[in-house]
Amino acid sequence: MLDIRRKPGAMGPYIEDFGVRLLSLGYTRGSTRGMLKVVGGLGRWLAERGLTAAEFDESMVAAFIKYRLDAGYRQKQHRRVFILLLDFLRDQQVVPVAVVQPLGELEVFLQDYRQWLIDERDLAPTTVLRYVNLARRFLRSPQGDRTSMIALSLLSGGQVASFMLEESTRVSLGSARGRVAELRCLLRYLQLHDLVQLDLAAGVPSVAGWRDADLPVSLVPSEVEQLVASCTGSRSSDARDRAILLLLARLGLRSIEVARLQLEDLEWHAGEIVIRGKAGRNDRMPLPVDVGQALADYLQNGRPETPERHVFLTVRARRKPIPPDLVADVVRRACRRSQLPVVGAHRLRHSLATAMLAKGVSLRDISQVLRHQDLATTAVYAKVDMTSLRAVAAPWPKAAR
Repeated sequence: MLDIRRKPGAMGPYIEDFGVRLLSLGYTRGSTRGMLKVVGGLGRWLAERGLTAAEFDESMVAAFIKYRLDAGYRQKQHRRVFILLLDFLRDQQVVPVAVVQPLGELEVFLQDYRQWLIDERDLAPTTVLRYVNLARRFLRSPQGDRTSMIALSLLSGGQVASFMLEESTRVSLGSARGRVAELRCLLRYLQLHDLVQLDLAAGVPSVAGWRDADLPVSLVPSEVEQLVASCTGSRSSDARDRAILLLLARLGLRSIEVARLQLEDLEWHAGEIVIRGKAGRNDRMPLPVDVGQALADYLQNGRPETPERHVFLTVRARRKPIPPDLVADVVRRACRRSQLPVVGAHRLRHSLATAMLAKGVSLRDISQVLRHQDLATTAVYAKVDMTSLRAVAAPWPKAAR
């Protein structure tokens, strides 16, 4: 068992079992030993004040951290240690379960709205967060406290337009368009559930700007290969990151689709992969050889043994499914290692489409690979097919002399 040299004070009866819990969560023996030193220090601090482990709660964490800093301890007091410790003590029924404060009117509504976005709209977690945050800003009562809602029966088109104009003044053009979609979704939800009688969604002003005015920006194939090659195998995350980059580069997956991938989605005998896409849609695609090899290498050599069914897990404990945001982090880190301009994960999707178009693949076939529901979404890539555009472009008329 881990060596605990100093007496852990009030935490003495529990520290050894807590160490076992940390090891079971995937923490290394070194990390576990460091956490137990902190817990031992906490136990001595409690004992000096005549307190028991049962009296420890979140309100004491800041005071203990300040005590350690004032005493000159160099070891960082990560709050994660105390969260894990309190979870453990509550599981052991040493510390009472925290009392949950009743939700206010606004939070009750947002809880239902959040669940509707997940169940009915099947939105990604990050998208749900954006939609709920906008709903909170729009519905919060300016007169009451932060838990009070505006009177929905008194909502008017003027209030909707004023809110949208105020939002647009502090964000970019692209973000303002997102705010329009978020607000319209909220207002449709209110009407659908008979909370408002008017079709206020129709009154949300659109954001001026030409649709698809910009060219889709992509990396050239050699740059994509540089990103993949940057995962050399010297880092603990390289096997995982290489598989993620190849899924983005060869199949054009979205970040959320990479994060959702489960072990049963890899059909090795058929050489196929099931993609869990938008709106609950599942698509079956061929599994390229290099992608399959990278996935097999990660599963055999980089992924810890765990009952978790998601393919990609975090490298550090607690080992859990990666969030979609981590996929973008993987791409950004690869860009820095390759000394390329830092781009997001979606740029690799654009790069795949542009490379396919350059090889003569039709827009309809590209649409199937990218799993676009509307061919018009894929048509934006026609703008980067300069060779075809030059063939149909009329010559510029000579200036009159």
